[in-house]
Amino acid sequence: MIPGLSIDTLLTVHVAVSLAGIATGLVAMAALAAGRWLPRWQGAFLASTALTSITGFLFPFSGVTPAFLFGVVSVVLLAIAVAALPGRAGHRGVVIAYVLSAALALYLNLVVLVVQSFQKLPALQPLAPTQSEPPFLIAQLVILVGTLTIVWFAIRSRRMA
Repeated sequence: MIPGLSIDTLLTVHVAVSLAGIATGLVAMAALAAGRWLPRWQGAFLASTALTSITGFLFPFSGVTPAFLFGVVSVVLLAIAVAALPGRAGHRGVVIAYVLSAALALYLNLVVLVVQSFQKLPALQPLAPTQSEPPFLIAQLVILVGTLTIVWFAIRSRRMA
């Protein structure tokens, strides 16, 4: 927690940064799937997704929760993605490492978005009150298939440079 910063303010910043990470990630990963490297979008995605994890760790610690584990996994994935950045135009293995780690980091953010949406949005709450109902499961399946599709196209692309 940052002294002088209320939980509400931290939550607002965290949500805004998370949404920025998702938006930039969708653009960046769609470009990779099309075989294009957009360095500014990739940088914005990596930075905003890292800030999402960092701001998440600033909330009061209440033990190891799924949110905490998502944050830890996201940081590891982002570290792999950043390490793969310098060689993005080089070895195919480095490109694959970047694509997989970046796509999985985006996927984690999308999972959280779906979970939070079904918990907090009045229009979605009745559709999946326990988050085990078909609408929730379908939403999760859509983001999984979408992520796998992006990964598949990005890895198959020969024009990425």
